[in-house]
Amino acid sequence: MTTEQTLAIGIVAAMMALFIWGRFRYDLVAALALIAAIAVGIVPPKEAFTGFSDDIVIIVASALLVSAAIARSGIMEAGLRRIAPYATTVRAQVIVLVAAVTMLSAFIKNIGALAMMIPIAMQIARRANVSPSCFLMPMAFGSLLGGIVTLVGTSPNVIVSRVRAELTGQSFEMFDFTPVGLPLACAGVVFLAFAYRMLPTRRGAVSLDAALDIKDYITEARITDESPVAGHTVAELKQLADADVAVTAIVRRGDKPATPLPDAKLREDDVVMLKGEPAALEQLVTEANLELVGEHRTPQTEHPTDEIGAIEAVIGPMSILIGQSARRLDLFQRFGLNLLAVSRAGERFTERLREISLRAGDVVVLQGNLTRMPETLRELGLLPLAERTIPLGTARRGFVSLSILAATIVVVALDLVPLPVAFFSAGVLLILFGALPIRDAYEAVEWPILVMLGALIPVSEAIRTTGATDLMASWLSGVAAGLPAWGALAIIMVAAMAVTPFLNNAATVLVMAPIAAGFASALGYKADAFLMAVAIGAACDFLTPIGHQCNTLVMGPGGYRFGDYARLGAPLSLLVVVLGVPLIMLVWPLR
Repeated sequence: MTTEQTLAIGIVAAMMALFIWGRFRYDLVAALALIAAIAVGIVPPKEAFTGFSDDIVIIVASALLVSAAIARSGIMEAGLRRIAPYATTVRAQVIVLVAAVTMLSAFIKNIGALAMMIPIAMQIARRANVSPSCFLMPMAFGSLLGGIVTLVGTSPNVIVSRVRAELTGQSFEMFDFTPVGLPLACAGVVFLAFAYRMLPTRRGAVSLDAALDIKDYITEARITDESPVAGHTVAELKQLADADVAVTAIVRRGDKPATPLPDAKLREDDVVMLKGEPAALEQLVTEANLELVGEHRTPQTEHPTDEIGAIEAVIGPMSILIGQSARRLDLFQRFGLNLLAVSRAGERFTERLREISLRAGDVVVLQGNLTRMPETLRELGLLPLAERTIPLGTARRGFVSLSILAATIVVVALDLVPLPVAFFSAGVLLILFGALPIRDAYEAVEWPILVMLGALIPVSEAIRTTGATDLMASWLSGVAAGLPAWGALAIIMVAAMAVTPFLNNAATVLVMAPIAAGFASALGYKADAFLMAVAIGAACDFLTPIGHQCNTLVMGPGGYRFGDYARLGAPLSLLVVVLGVPLIMLVWPLR
Protein backbone atom coordinates (compact mmCIF):
# COMPACT_ATOMS: atom_id res chain seq x y z
CA MET A 1 0.00 0.00 0.00
CA THR A 2 1.46 3.34 -1.06
CA THR A 3 1.48 6.47 1.08
CA GLU A 4 -1.15 8.11 -1.13
CA GLN A 5 -3.41 5.07 -0.86
CA THR A 6 -3.02 5.05 2.93
CA LEU A 7 -3.94 8.74 3.10
CA ALA A 8 -6.95 8.27 0.80
CA ILE A 9 -8.31 5.33 2.79
CA GLY A 10 -7.69 7.22 6.02
CA ILE A 11 -9.71 10.20 4.77
CA VAL A 12 -12.57 7.89 3.74
CA ALA A 13 -12.52 6.17 7.13
CA ALA A 14 -12.49 9.46 9.02
CA MET A 15 -15.27 10.85 6.82
CA MET A 16 -17.46 7.79 7.42
CA ALA A 17 -16.80 8.00 11.16
CA LEU A 18 -17.95 11.65 11.19
CA PHE A 19 -21.04 10.77 9.15
CA ILE A 20 -21.94 8.00 11.60
CA TRP A 21 -21.22 10.18 14.64
CA GLY A 22 -23.67 12.77 13.35
CA ARG A 23 -22.19 15.65 15.32
CA PHE A 24 -21.57 17.68 12.15
CA ARG A 25 -23.86 18.12 9.17
CA TYR A 26 -23.04 16.06 6.08
CA ASP A 27 -22.12 19.06 3.92
CA LEU A 28 -19.61 20.24 6.53
CA VAL A 29 -18.14 16.74 6.75
CA ALA A 30 -17.73 16.68 2.96
CA ALA A 31 -16.03 20.09 3.03
CA LEU A 32 -13.64 18.88 5.75
CA ALA A 33 -12.83 15.79 3.67
CA LEU A 34 -12.00 18.01 0.69
CA ILE A 35 -9.76 20.26 2.79
CA ALA A 36 -7.98 17.20 4.22
CA ALA A 37 -7.46 15.76 0.73
CA ILE A 38 -5.96 19.05 -0.45
CA ALA A 39 -3.77 19.30 2.65
CA VAL A 40 -2.23 15.83 2.20
CA GLY A 41 -1.76 16.38 -1.53
CA ILE A 42 -4.07 13.80 -3.08
CA VAL A 43 -6.32 16.54 -4.53
CA PRO A 44 -4.39 19.26 -6.43
CA PRO A 45 -5.51 22.79 -5.44
CA LYS A 46 -6.35 23.60 -9.07
CA GLU A 47 -8.85 20.71 -9.14
CA ALA A 48 -10.31 21.29 -5.68
CA PHE A 49 -13.52 22.92 -6.86
CA THR A 50 -14.11 21.15 -10.14
CA GLY A 51 -16.90 19.20 -8.46
CA PHE A 52 -19.07 22.32 -8.27
CA SER A 53 -19.06 22.58 -12.06
CA ASP A 54 -19.85 18.90 -12.52
CA ASP A 55 -22.98 17.91 -14.43
CA ILE A 56 -24.31 16.14 -11.32
CA VAL A 57 -24.69 19.42 -9.45
CA ILE A 58 -26.65 20.97 -12.33
CA ILE A 59 -28.90 17.93 -12.76
CA VAL A 60 -29.72 17.62 -9.06
CA ALA A 61 -30.41 21.34 -8.63
CA SER A 62 -32.58 21.48 -11.76
CA ALA A 63 -34.50 18.35 -10.77
CA LEU A 64 -35.30 20.02 -7.44
CA LEU A 65 -36.81 22.98 -9.30
CA VAL A 66 -38.98 20.67 -11.42
CA SER A 67 -40.06 18.83 -8.26
CA ALA A 68 -41.00 22.06 -6.50
CA ALA A 69 -43.06 23.26 -9.48
CA ILE A 70 -45.01 19.98 -9.68
CA ALA A 71 -45.63 20.08 -5.93
CA ARG A 72 -46.82 23.67 -6.16
CA SER A 73 -49.24 22.88 -9.00
CA GLY A 74 -51.61 20.91 -6.74
CA ILE A 75 -52.54 18.59 -9.63
CA MET A 76 -51.60 15.43 -7.77
CA GLU A 77 -53.75 16.35 -4.78
CA ALA A 78 -56.71 17.14 -7.05
CA GLY A 79 -56.41 13.78 -8.81
CA LEU A 80 -56.15 11.82 -5.59
CA ARG A 81 -59.16 13.52 -4.06
CA ARG A 82 -61.21 12.15 -6.96
CA ILE A 83 -59.85 8.63 -6.49
CA ALA A 84 -59.91 8.52 -2.68
CA PRO A 85 -63.73 8.08 -2.26
CA TYR A 86 -63.53 4.80 -4.22
CA ALA A 87 -60.84 3.37 -1.91
CA THR A 88 -63.10 2.21 0.91
CA THR A 89 -60.84 -0.30 2.67
CA VAL A 90 -57.55 0.37 4.45
CA ARG A 91 -55.68 -1.88 2.02
CA ALA A 92 -57.12 -0.07 -0.99
CA GLN A 93 -56.17 3.26 0.57
CA VAL A 94 -52.62 2.02 1.20
CA ILE A 95 -52.36 0.89 -2.43
CA VAL A 96 -53.63 4.22 -3.79
CA LEU A 97 -51.38 6.35 -1.60
CA VAL A 98 -48.22 4.24 -1.94
CA ALA A 99 -48.67 3.79 -5.70
CA ALA A 100 -49.19 7.55 -6.17
CA VAL A 101 -46.07 8.45 -4.20
CA THR A 102 -44.04 5.76 -5.96
CA MET A 103 -45.10 6.91 -9.42
CA LEU A 104 -44.49 10.57 -8.63
CA SER A 105 -41.06 9.86 -7.11
CA ALA A 106 -39.87 8.40 -10.41
CA PHE A 107 -39.80 11.89 -11.91
CA ILE A 108 -39.48 14.38 -9.04
CA LYS A 109 -37.55 14.51 -5.78
CA ASN A 110 -38.91 11.80 -3.47
CA ILE A 111 -39.01 14.07 -0.42
CA GLY A 112 -41.13 16.51 -2.44
CA ALA A 113 -43.49 13.77 -3.60
CA LEU A 114 -43.93 12.52 -0.04
CA ALA A 115 -44.48 16.02 1.37
CA MET A 116 -47.25 16.60 -1.16
CA MET A 117 -49.03 13.40 -0.14
CA ILE A 118 -48.79 13.44 3.65
CA PRO A 119 -51.67 15.91 4.22
CA ILE A 120 -53.90 13.85 1.91
CA ALA A 121 -52.99 10.67 3.78
CA MET A 122 -53.82 12.36 7.09
CA GLN A 123 -57.23 13.41 5.78
CA ILE A 124 -57.98 9.88 4.56
CA ALA A 125 -56.92 8.50 7.94
CA ARG A 126 -59.26 10.87 9.72
CA ARG A 127 -62.25 10.08 7.51
CA ALA A 128 -61.63 6.33 7.77
CA ASN A 129 -61.01 6.57 11.53
CA VAL A 130 -57.74 4.65 11.25
CA SER A 131 -54.25 5.40 12.46
CA PRO A 132 -52.07 7.33 9.98
CA SER A 133 -49.28 4.92 10.94
CA CYS A 134 -50.89 2.48 8.48
CA PHE A 135 -50.12 4.87 5.62
CA LEU A 136 -47.11 7.07 6.31
CA MET A 137 -44.21 4.61 6.59
CA PRO A 138 -45.37 2.59 3.55
CA MET A 139 -45.60 5.89 1.65
CA ALA A 140 -42.06 6.86 2.71
CA PHE A 141 -40.75 3.48 1.54
CA GLY A 142 -42.75 3.83 -1.69
CA SER A 143 -41.11 7.18 -2.36
CA LEU A 144 -37.69 5.51 -2.07
CA LEU A 145 -38.73 2.69 -4.40
CA GLY A 146 -40.01 5.17 -6.97
CA GLY A 147 -36.61 6.81 -7.10
CA ILE A 148 -34.95 3.73 -8.62
CA VAL A 149 -37.23 3.69 -11.69
CA THR A 150 -35.59 6.48 -13.72
CA LEU A 151 -32.27 8.27 -13.98
CA VAL A 152 -33.57 11.43 -12.29
CA GLY A 153 -35.61 9.66 -9.62
CA THR A 154 -32.86 9.97 -7.03
CA SER A 155 -29.37 11.44 -6.74
CA PRO A 156 -27.55 8.05 -6.52
CA ASN A 157 -28.73 7.18 -10.04
CA VAL A 158 -27.23 10.37 -11.47
CA ILE A 159 -23.92 9.76 -9.68
CA VAL A 160 -23.73 6.14 -10.82
CA SER A 161 -24.39 7.30 -14.37
CA ARG A 162 -21.44 9.69 -14.12
CA VAL A 163 -19.14 6.92 -12.82
CA ARG A 164 -20.15 4.69 -15.74
CA ALA A 165 -19.41 7.52 -18.18
CA GLU A 166 -15.90 7.87 -16.70
CA LEU A 167 -15.28 4.12 -16.98
CA THR A 168 -16.83 3.32 -20.33
CA GLY A 169 -17.39 6.68 -22.01
CA GLN A 170 -21.17 6.13 -21.97
CA SER A 171 -23.50 7.13 -19.15
CA PHE A 172 -26.76 5.48 -18.18
CA GLU A 173 -29.74 6.89 -20.08
CA MET A 174 -33.06 8.14 -18.69
CA PHE A 175 -34.83 4.78 -18.65
CA ASP A 176 -31.88 2.39 -18.29
CA PHE A 177 -32.90 1.94 -14.65
CA THR A 178 -36.52 1.11 -15.51
CA PRO A 179 -36.23 -2.62 -16.41
CA VAL A 180 -34.89 -3.31 -12.92
CA GLY A 181 -36.41 -0.45 -10.94
CA LEU A 182 -40.00 -0.75 -12.15
CA PRO A 183 -40.49 -4.45 -11.24
CA LEU A 184 -38.88 -3.79 -7.85
CA ALA A 185 -41.14 -0.78 -7.26
CA CYS A 186 -44.26 -2.77 -8.24
CA ALA A 187 -43.25 -5.68 -6.02
CA GLY A 188 -42.62 -3.24 -3.18
CA VAL A 189 -46.07 -1.66 -3.55
CA VAL A 190 -47.71 -5.11 -3.46
CA PHE A 191 -45.65 -6.07 -0.41
CA LEU A 192 -46.53 -2.87 1.44
CA ALA A 193 -50.23 -3.30 0.60
CA PHE A 194 -50.23 -6.44 2.77
CA ALA A 195 -47.32 -5.88 5.15
CA TYR A 196 -48.57 -2.56 6.58
CA ARG A 197 -50.28 -4.73 9.22
CA MET A 198 -46.82 -5.48 10.62
CA LEU A 199 -46.69 -1.90 11.90
CA PRO A 200 -47.98 -1.15 15.40
CA THR A 201 -51.17 0.87 15.45
CA ARG A 202 -50.23 4.16 17.03
CA ARG A 203 -52.12 7.36 16.97
CA GLY A 204 -50.41 10.24 15.25
CA ALA A 205 -52.10 13.37 14.01
CA VAL A 206 -55.50 11.95 12.98
CA SER A 207 -57.84 14.86 13.64
CA LEU A 208 -56.51 17.67 11.56
CA ASP A 209 -58.95 20.46 12.22
CA ALA A 210 -58.22 20.75 15.94
CA ALA A 211 -55.45 22.83 17.37
CA LEU A 212 -54.27 20.09 19.71
CA ASP A 213 -54.62 16.76 18.01
CA ILE A 214 -51.77 14.32 18.39
CA LYS A 215 -50.93 11.90 21.15
CA ASP A 216 -48.65 13.04 23.96
CA TYR A 217 -48.36 16.71 23.20
CA ILE A 218 -46.49 18.78 25.75
CA THR A 219 -47.98 22.21 26.34
CA GLU A 220 -47.87 24.96 28.96
CA ALA A 221 -50.75 26.77 30.61
CA ARG A 222 -50.89 29.59 33.14
CA ILE A 223 -53.13 29.63 36.22
CA THR A 224 -55.19 32.83 35.88
CA ASP A 225 -56.85 34.92 38.57
CA GLU A 226 -60.20 33.46 37.45
CA SER A 227 -59.05 29.84 37.57
CA PRO A 228 -60.94 27.69 40.08
CA VAL A 229 -57.83 25.58 40.77
CA ALA A 230 -55.78 28.42 42.26
CA GLY A 231 -55.06 27.37 45.83
CA HIS A 232 -55.88 23.74 45.07
CA THR A 233 -53.56 20.75 44.56
CA VAL A 234 -52.11 19.19 41.43
CA ALA A 235 -54.26 16.10 42.01
CA GLU A 236 -57.42 18.24 42.04
CA LEU A 237 -56.33 19.89 38.78
CA LYS A 238 -55.93 16.50 37.07
CA GLN A 239 -59.40 15.42 38.17
CA LEU A 240 -60.93 18.03 35.86
CA ALA A 241 -59.94 15.92 32.82
CA ASP A 242 -61.79 12.68 32.15
CA ALA A 243 -58.72 11.09 30.56
CA ASP A 244 -55.17 10.89 31.83
CA VAL A 245 -53.22 14.16 31.82
CA ALA A 246 -49.81 14.36 33.42
CA VAL A 247 -48.61 17.53 35.14
CA THR A 248 -44.93 17.14 34.39
CA ALA A 249 -43.67 20.33 36.00
CA ILE A 250 -44.58 23.62 37.66
CA VAL A 251 -42.76 26.85 36.84
CA ARG A 252 -43.13 29.54 39.50
CA ARG A 253 -41.90 33.13 39.18
CA GLY A 254 -39.30 32.41 36.51
CA ASP A 255 -37.74 29.49 38.38
CA LYS A 256 -36.66 26.32 36.61
CA PRO A 257 -39.34 23.66 36.02
CA ALA A 258 -39.86 21.54 39.13
CA THR A 259 -41.54 18.12 39.25
CA PRO A 260 -44.67 18.52 41.39
CA LEU A 261 -46.04 16.16 44.03
CA PRO A 262 -49.77 15.33 43.84
CA ASP A 263 -50.45 17.44 46.96
CA ALA A 264 -48.47 20.46 45.76
CA LYS A 265 -50.50 23.67 45.95
CA LEU A 266 -51.08 25.72 42.81
CA ARG A 267 -50.89 29.51 42.86
CA GLU A 268 -52.01 32.28 40.56
CA ASP A 269 -49.49 32.92 37.73
CA ASP A 270 -47.98 29.45 38.11
CA VAL A 271 -47.22 27.84 34.76
CA VAL A 272 -48.02 24.13 34.60
CA MET A 273 -46.48 21.86 31.97
CA LEU A 274 -49.11 19.38 30.79
CA LYS A 275 -48.74 16.18 28.81
CA GLY A 276 -51.53 14.06 27.38
CA GLU A 277 -53.93 13.43 24.57
CA PRO A 278 -55.43 16.46 22.84
CA ALA A 279 -59.02 16.01 23.95
CA ALA A 280 -57.98 15.67 27.58
CA LEU A 281 -55.68 18.69 27.39
CA GLU A 282 -58.36 20.80 25.77
CA GLN A 283 -60.90 19.78 28.41
CA LEU A 284 -58.51 20.52 31.26
CA VAL A 285 -57.54 23.94 29.92
CA THR A 286 -61.21 24.84 29.48
CA GLU A 287 -62.50 23.46 32.80
CA ALA A 288 -59.68 24.99 34.84
CA ASN A 289 -59.88 28.31 32.93
CA LEU A 290 -56.19 28.16 32.10
CA GLU A 291 -54.39 30.34 29.58
CA LEU A 292 -52.14 28.62 27.06
CA VAL A 293 -48.72 30.22 27.19
CA GLY A 294 -48.40 32.47 24.18
CA GLU A 295 -52.12 33.20 23.82
CA HIS A 296 -51.70 36.56 25.54
CA ARG A 297 -49.61 37.67 22.55
CA THR A 298 -51.91 38.35 19.63
CA PRO A 299 -50.40 37.83 16.16
CA GLN A 300 -50.73 40.76 13.79
CA THR A 301 -53.52 40.96 11.24
CA GLU A 302 -53.34 43.05 8.08
CA HIS A 303 -57.01 43.01 7.07
CA PRO A 304 -60.28 42.87 9.02
CA THR A 305 -61.07 39.50 7.42
CA ASP A 306 -57.81 37.91 8.61
CA GLU A 307 -58.34 35.05 11.06
CA ILE A 308 -56.10 34.06 13.97
CA GLY A 309 -55.95 30.34 14.52
CA ALA A 310 -53.76 27.34 15.28
CA ILE A 311 -52.37 24.80 12.89
CA GLU A 312 -50.43 21.56 13.17
CA ALA A 313 -47.24 21.12 11.18
CA VAL A 314 -44.37 18.69 11.01
CA ILE A 315 -40.80 20.01 10.94
CA GLY A 316 -39.25 19.12 7.59
CA PRO A 317 -35.67 17.91 7.12
CA MET A 318 -34.46 21.30 5.82
CA SER A 319 -36.39 23.49 8.28
CA ILE A 320 -34.60 26.42 9.88
CA LEU A 321 -36.22 25.35 13.18
CA ILE A 322 -33.97 22.28 13.45
CA GLY A 323 -31.61 22.73 16.38
CA GLN A 324 -33.38 25.94 17.42
CA SER A 325 -35.83 26.75 20.18
CA ALA A 326 -38.73 29.20 19.98
CA ARG A 327 -36.83 31.56 22.29
CA ARG A 328 -33.51 31.46 20.42
CA LEU A 329 -35.22 31.92 17.07
CA ASP A 330 -37.49 34.66 18.49
CA LEU A 331 -40.40 32.93 16.77
CA PHE A 332 -43.09 35.46 17.68
CA GLN A 333 -41.14 38.64 16.91
CA ARG A 334 -39.70 37.38 13.60
CA PHE A 335 -42.54 35.29 12.24
CA GLY A 336 -45.62 36.30 14.25
CA LEU A 337 -46.15 32.76 15.56
CA ASN A 338 -46.85 31.43 19.04
CA LEU A 339 -45.61 27.91 19.79
CA LEU A 340 -48.49 26.26 21.68
CA ALA A 341 -47.42 22.61 21.81
CA VAL A 342 -44.79 20.11 20.70
CA SER A 343 -44.91 16.35 20.18
CA ARG A 344 -41.95 14.06 19.62
CA ALA A 345 -42.30 10.31 19.25
CA GLY A 346 -41.14 8.40 22.32
CA GLU A 347 -39.61 11.29 24.27
CA ARG A 348 -40.46 13.12 27.48
CA PHE A 349 -39.54 16.79 27.67
CA THR A 350 -38.08 18.28 30.85
CA GLU A 351 -37.47 21.85 29.68
CA ARG A 352 -39.84 24.76 29.12
CA LEU A 353 -41.78 24.76 25.87
CA ARG A 354 -39.91 27.79 24.55
CA GLU A 355 -36.56 26.15 25.42
CA ILE A 356 -37.13 22.83 23.61
CA SER A 357 -34.53 22.30 20.88
CA LEU A 358 -36.60 21.20 17.90
CA ARG A 359 -35.79 18.33 15.55
CA ALA A 360 -36.81 17.15 12.10
CA GLY A 361 -40.01 15.12 12.41
CA ASP A 362 -41.33 16.95 15.50
CA VAL A 363 -44.99 17.93 15.28
CA VAL A 364 -45.75 21.45 16.50
CA VAL A 365 -48.90 23.49 17.05
CA LEU A 366 -48.45 27.09 15.95
CA GLN A 367 -50.83 29.99 16.41
CA GLY A 368 -50.78 32.86 13.95
CA ASN A 369 -52.45 34.70 11.11
CA LEU A 370 -54.06 31.91 9.03
CA THR A 371 -54.07 34.09 5.91
CA ARG A 372 -50.29 34.33 5.94
CA MET A 373 -49.73 30.87 7.41
CA PRO A 374 -48.97 28.97 4.15
CA GLU A 375 -46.21 31.41 3.20
CA THR A 376 -44.80 31.42 6.73
CA LEU A 377 -44.75 27.63 6.92
CA ARG A 378 -42.93 27.39 3.59
CA GLU A 379 -40.38 29.94 4.83
CA LEU A 380 -39.80 27.90 7.98
CA GLY A 381 -39.64 24.57 6.13
CA LEU A 382 -42.73 23.11 7.82
CA LEU A 383 -45.27 20.71 6.34
CA PRO A 384 -48.83 21.72 7.30
CA LEU A 385 -51.15 19.03 8.60
CA ALA A 386 -54.28 21.20 8.44
CA GLU A 387 -57.34 19.70 6.81
CA ARG A 388 -58.31 22.88 4.98
CA THR A 389 -56.80 23.10 1.54
CA ILE A 390 -53.79 25.38 1.24
CA PRO A 391 -53.57 26.62 -2.36
CA LEU A 392 -50.35 25.40 -3.90
CA GLY A 393 -50.96 26.61 -7.43
CA THR A 394 -53.52 26.98 -10.18
CA ALA A 395 -54.76 24.63 -12.88
CA ARG A 396 -53.01 26.70 -15.56
CA ARG A 397 -49.68 26.56 -13.80
CA GLY A 398 -50.19 22.89 -13.13
CA PHE A 399 -50.64 22.30 -16.85
CA VAL A 400 -47.48 24.30 -17.56
CA SER A 401 -45.48 22.29 -15.02
CA LEU A 402 -46.64 18.94 -16.37
CA SER A 403 -46.09 20.01 -19.97
CA ILE A 404 -42.51 21.12 -19.29
CA LEU A 405 -41.79 17.93 -17.32
CA ALA A 406 -43.22 15.75 -20.13
CA ALA A 407 -41.23 17.62 -22.79
CA THR A 408 -38.05 17.24 -20.73
CA ILE A 409 -38.55 13.51 -20.37
CA VAL A 410 -39.18 13.13 -24.12
CA VAL A 411 -36.08 15.06 -25.24
CA VAL A 412 -33.91 13.16 -22.74
CA ALA A 413 -35.38 9.78 -23.72
CA LEU A 414 -34.78 10.51 -27.41
CA ASP A 415 -31.27 11.76 -26.62
CA LEU A 416 -31.96 15.06 -28.39
CA VAL A 417 -30.06 17.13 -25.82
CA PRO A 418 -27.76 16.19 -22.92
CA LEU A 419 -29.47 15.54 -19.59
CA PRO A 420 -27.97 18.57 -17.73
CA VAL A 421 -29.03 20.94 -20.50
CA ALA A 422 -32.55 19.47 -20.60
CA PHE A 423 -33.22 19.81 -16.89
CA PHE A 424 -31.51 23.19 -16.58
CA SER A 425 -33.73 24.45 -19.43
CA ALA A 426 -36.79 22.98 -17.72
CA GLY A 427 -36.00 24.87 -14.52
CA VAL A 428 -35.56 28.15 -16.39
CA LEU A 429 -38.82 27.67 -18.34
CA LEU A 430 -40.77 26.88 -15.16
CA ILE A 431 -39.64 30.20 -13.69
CA LEU A 432 -40.18 32.09 -16.94
CA PHE A 433 -43.80 30.91 -17.31
CA GLY A 434 -44.65 31.59 -13.66
CA ALA A 435 -45.05 27.96 -12.58
CA LEU A 436 -42.41 28.54 -9.92
CA PRO A 437 -41.71 32.00 -8.44
CA ILE A 438 -38.01 32.75 -8.48
CA ARG A 439 -37.93 33.16 -4.69
CA ASP A 440 -39.41 29.69 -4.27
CA ALA A 441 -36.92 28.36 -6.82
CA TYR A 442 -33.97 29.42 -4.68
CA GLU A 443 -35.65 27.99 -1.59
CA ALA A 444 -36.34 24.68 -3.37
CA VAL A 445 -32.67 24.03 -4.07
CA GLU A 446 -31.15 21.92 -1.28
CA TRP A 447 -27.87 23.75 -1.02
CA PRO A 448 -26.32 21.38 1.57
CA ILE A 449 -26.74 18.49 -0.90
CA LEU A 450 -25.07 20.49 -3.67
CA VAL A 451 -22.20 21.52 -1.39
CA MET A 452 -21.71 17.89 -0.36
CA LEU A 453 -21.67 16.75 -3.98
CA GLY A 454 -19.30 19.49 -5.09
CA ALA A 455 -16.89 18.74 -2.25
CA LEU A 456 -16.96 14.95 -2.48
CA ILE A 457 -16.58 14.61 -6.26
CA PRO A 458 -12.86 15.57 -6.28
CA VAL A 459 -12.31 13.48 -3.14
CA SER A 460 -13.93 10.48 -4.82
CA GLU A 461 -11.84 11.08 -7.94
CA ALA A 462 -8.67 11.25 -5.84
CA ILE A 463 -9.50 7.96 -4.13
CA ARG A 464 -9.81 6.37 -7.57
CA THR A 465 -6.66 7.92 -9.11
CA THR A 466 -4.47 6.95 -6.14
CA GLY A 467 -5.49 3.33 -6.63
CA ALA A 468 -7.20 3.15 -3.22
CA THR A 469 -10.47 1.99 -4.80
CA ASP A 470 -8.65 -0.82 -6.60
CA LEU A 471 -7.03 -1.82 -3.33
CA MET A 472 -10.33 -1.92 -1.46
CA ALA A 473 -11.90 -3.75 -4.40
CA SER A 474 -9.17 -6.40 -4.25
CA TRP A 475 -9.91 -6.92 -0.55
CA LEU A 476 -13.58 -7.43 -1.38
CA SER A 477 -12.78 -9.73 -4.28
CA GLY A 478 -10.71 -11.88 -1.94
CA VAL A 479 -13.78 -12.31 0.25
CA ALA A 480 -16.01 -13.06 -2.74
CA ALA A 481 -13.55 -15.27 -4.63
CA GLY A 482 -15.37 -18.48 -3.79
CA LEU A 483 -18.86 -17.10 -4.34
CA PRO A 484 -20.98 -17.46 -7.47
CA ALA A 485 -21.66 -14.35 -9.55
CA TRP A 486 -24.98 -13.64 -7.87
CA GLY A 487 -23.29 -13.81 -4.46
CA ALA A 488 -20.71 -11.20 -5.46
CA LEU A 489 -23.46 -8.93 -6.77
CA ALA A 490 -25.48 -9.40 -3.57
CA ILE A 491 -22.46 -8.42 -1.46
CA ILE A 492 -22.23 -5.05 -3.20
CA MET A 493 -25.97 -4.36 -2.91
CA VAL A 494 -26.09 -5.36 0.78
CA ALA A 495 -22.96 -3.30 1.52
CA ALA A 496 -24.57 -0.21 -0.01
CA MET A 497 -27.76 -0.87 1.99
CA ALA A 498 -25.75 -1.27 5.19
CA VAL A 499 -23.75 1.94 4.74
CA THR A 500 -26.61 4.20 3.60
CA PRO A 501 -28.39 4.50 6.99
CA PHE A 502 -25.27 6.19 8.35
CA LEU A 503 -24.14 8.16 5.30
CA ASN A 504 -26.15 10.32 2.97
CA ASN A 505 -27.16 8.11 0.02
CA ALA A 506 -25.33 10.36 -2.45
CA ALA A 507 -22.16 10.09 -0.35
CA THR A 508 -22.59 6.31 -0.26
CA VAL A 509 -22.60 6.14 -4.05
CA LEU A 510 -19.64 8.48 -4.42
CA VAL A 511 -17.61 6.16 -2.18
CA MET A 512 -19.06 2.79 -3.20
CA ALA A 513 -19.45 3.12 -6.99
CA PRO A 514 -15.70 3.25 -7.82
CA ILE A 515 -15.07 0.38 -5.38
CA ALA A 516 -17.84 -1.67 -7.00
CA ALA A 517 -16.40 -1.03 -10.47
CA GLY A 518 -12.95 -2.13 -9.33
CA PHE A 519 -14.47 -5.15 -7.58
CA ALA A 520 -16.19 -6.20 -10.83
CA SER A 521 -12.97 -5.78 -12.79
CA ALA A 522 -11.00 -7.87 -10.29
CA LEU A 523 -13.50 -10.71 -10.68
CA GLY A 524 -13.54 -10.42 -14.45
CA TYR A 525 -17.09 -9.04 -14.70
CA LYS A 526 -18.53 -5.99 -16.48
CA ALA A 527 -19.11 -3.04 -14.19
CA ASP A 528 -22.68 -2.19 -15.24
CA ALA A 529 -24.44 -4.72 -13.01
CA PHE A 530 -22.39 -3.77 -9.96
CA LEU A 531 -22.98 -0.06 -10.47
CA MET A 532 -26.69 -0.75 -10.72
CA ALA A 533 -26.50 -2.77 -7.48
CA VAL A 534 -24.86 0.18 -5.72
CA ALA A 535 -27.55 2.57 -6.96
CA ILE A 536 -30.39 0.33 -5.79
CA GLY A 537 -28.77 -0.48 -2.46
CA ALA A 538 -28.07 3.18 -1.70
CA ALA A 539 -31.61 4.25 -2.65
CA CYS A 540 -33.39 1.54 -0.63
CA ASP A 541 -32.81 2.73 2.93
CA PHE A 542 -35.65 1.16 4.88
CA LEU A 543 -34.01 0.31 8.21
CA THR A 544 -33.80 3.53 10.23
CA PRO A 545 -35.56 6.89 10.52
CA ILE A 546 -32.27 8.78 10.23
CA GLY A 547 -30.76 7.49 7.00
CA HIS A 548 -33.10 9.26 4.60
CA GLN A 549 -35.14 12.46 4.86
CA CYS A 550 -38.34 10.67 3.82
CA ASN A 551 -38.11 8.30 6.77
CA THR A 552 -37.45 11.18 9.17
CA LEU A 553 -40.38 13.18 7.85
CA VAL A 554 -43.03 10.58 8.76
CA MET A 555 -41.71 9.65 12.20
CA GLY A 556 -43.57 12.33 14.15
CA PRO A 557 -46.91 12.35 12.30
CA GLY A 558 -47.00 8.54 12.25
CA GLY A 559 -46.08 8.15 15.91
CA TYR A 560 -43.30 5.71 14.98
CA ARG A 561 -40.41 4.57 17.12
CA PHE A 562 -36.89 3.79 15.95
CA GLY A 563 -37.43 0.02 15.89
CA ASP A 564 -40.63 0.25 13.84
CA TYR A 565 -38.62 0.96 10.69
CA ALA A 566 -36.69 -2.31 10.79
CA ARG A 567 -39.89 -4.21 11.50
CA LEU A 568 -41.27 -3.30 8.09
CA GLY A 569 -38.01 -2.31 6.39
CA ALA A 570 -35.98 -5.50 6.99
CA PRO A 571 -38.30 -7.82 5.02
CA LEU A 572 -38.67 -5.17 2.32
CA SER A 573 -34.87 -4.89 2.06
CA LEU A 574 -34.66 -8.67 1.77
CA LEU A 575 -37.28 -8.59 -0.98
CA VAL A 576 -35.25 -5.97 -2.89
CA VAL A 577 -32.09 -8.09 -2.67
CA VAL A 578 -33.82 -11.38 -3.58
CA LEU A 579 -35.59 -9.88 -6.61
CA GLY A 580 -33.04 -7.21 -7.50
CA VAL A 581 -29.99 -9.45 -7.94
CA PRO A 582 -31.52 -11.78 -10.58
CA LEU A 583 -33.20 -8.84 -12.32
CA ILE A 584 -29.89 -7.01 -12.62
CA MET A 585 -28.16 -10.13 -13.93
CA LEU A 586 -30.94 -10.60 -16.48
CA VAL A 587 -30.89 -7.01 -17.76
CA TRP A 588 -27.16 -6.32 -17.37
CA PRO A 589 -25.12 -9.44 -18.19
CA LEU A 590 -21.98 -9.85 -16.15
CA ARG A 591 -19.80 -10.84 -19.10
